[in-house]
Amino acid sequence: MAIRSSPTSESLPVRWLFIAIALGFMAVILVLPLYAVFHEAFAKGIPAFLAALADKDAQAAIRLTLLVAAVAVPFNLVFGVAASWAIAKFEFKGKAFLTTLIDLPFSVSPVIAGLVYVLLFGAGSFLGPMFKSMGIEILFALPGIVLATIFVTFPFVARELIPLMQDQGTGDEEAALSLGASGWQTFWRVTLPNIRWGLLYGVLLCNARAMGEFGAVAVVSGKIRGQTTTMPLQVEMLYNEYNATAAFALASLLALLALVTLVLKSALEWRFSADIAAGARH
Repeated sequence: MAIRSSPTSESLPVRWLFIAIALGFMAVILVLPLYAVFHEAFAKGIPAFLAALADKDAQAAIRLTLLVAAVAVPFNLVFGVAASWAIAKFEFKGKAFLTTLIDLPFSVSPVIAGLVYVLLFGAGSFLGPMFKSMGIEILFALPGIVLATIFVTFPFVARELIPLMQDQGTGDEEAALSLGASGWQTFWRVTLPNIRWGLLYGVLLCNARAMGEFGAVAVVSGKIRGQTTTMPLQVEMLYNEYNATAAFALASLLALLALVTLVLKSALEWRFSADIAAGARH
């Protein structure tokens, strides 16, 4: 009887062909765009690059982007931990529906999400005038930008933790409770240490998306220069004004963020894999 060959035992030319296709695809999709961004950012020299970043509108966009991420990410961290804890550790009616809702921002266009907030808090809605009567501006202000950013980023932490918690099961928590630990002690000393690398990984992805979000923020921000323009919006405005150097200088910061995210993501994946391997040996 003929022995079936391994599905990975292709000839050397075939393997090199697939490797070349993969590397070529990555070069066209990832490397060349990154090169173009940094090349254009420094095309007129370092002084022009620094001057573009020192512009007051660019500084305002950077501050707003960092502020929005600083508010949105902790909200998503708390929601992600709570939702994943409930879904992975308990059985209740509506569990499948809650899991589906968590995936909703992945299937809805960010622009649609922004329009929903316009309908909820716009001038013709019930909530908009009510908040305005209390002196709170939602649309075309920081609260609207934060709400839109939270919506498009809230699945990231939960989606990283749910499969991790489901894989870990409830054995460690049950053992801690049987030894007299309270619910909070069990969470802080057992559950949280077990999920720490997955949690950091989810927060990292959430932060990167929060800083780079464009569609939903563009709808609710009003693009008021120096006030409600985040870094992606400022890049678009500068490019539409044919100020390529300033646009690419700011875009290079976002590209650098993406590169740092990839490096940290790889480091966290390695550390997470090492923890799993160590646990398997014990």
